[in-house]
Formats: sequence, structure tokens, C-alpha cells
Amino acid sequence: MSADQGVRIINHQRPVDLIEIAQRDKRVSQEPKSGETSFKEMFSSELADSRDIAFSRHAHERLFSRGATLSEDDLNRLADAVDRAQAKGSRETLVLSDTKAYVVSVKNRTVITVFDRDNLREGVVTSIDSAVII
Repeated sequence: MSADQGVRIINHQRPVDLIEIAQRDKRVSQEPKSGETSFKEMFSSELADSRDIAFSRHAHERLFSRGATLSEDDLNRLADAVDRAQAKGSRETLVLSDTKAYVVSVKNRTVITVFDRDNLREGVVTSIDSAVII
């Protein structure tokens, strides 16, 4: 190929599954060296540290597969919603935001699953005893 010929790549993108990549490392390598933490562990601890909200493995997978991101404001609003549900005695609550819906175990302060608006319209949410709209 000569210098005046360029390589052109058009619309060549594929989603990156960070959960699969993290699991691939576990299959191939031995235990992590002392002092090293995986991205998944760091991500989980960061989410948990911000207002004591944890995310289940399923919720992590949903977020990553849909390319969803959560800002600090989103996490604060979610934590406030869980606080309000807890004050009313809820056990499992559906938290509805503008763009996402979360099913949360109030007692454990753990997000069980995450829906985007399109997927929420297609399904039925069961095993909840309350809903909080944020």
C-alpha cells in the first residue's frame, strides 16, 4: 500500500462486555497477587461507598450490556429513594427515574436489576411492595 492510500474503517464498533473480560481473566490466571483488586471489585466498592448502595451482579451486567452510566447525582437520587422506601417499611421497591427503573432490596440497599424505559414498557415487574418515583 502506498503512502497516499489510506485505510478507511466505517462503522466498525462492537460493544465491550466488561463482565466477560473480568471473568476471562479469572479462568486463565491464578488468584490475584496481594494488594491487587480487579476492576469489578473497584467499581462495586465505589458504587457501594457512594451512599451505601450496592449493585448485584445481575444489575452490573444490565448496566454494562446497555451501556448505561450512573452519575453521582443519579446515585444520590437512588439512595434518597431507598431511604424514603425504608421509612415507609418497604422490602422490595421499584425506583422509577426519567431514564431508568431499578428494583431494589431496601433491607440490603442492593439494586437487584436495572431497566431502561424501553424494556420496562415491555415487561411486568413482580415481587415488589412499593414504587418510588424520582
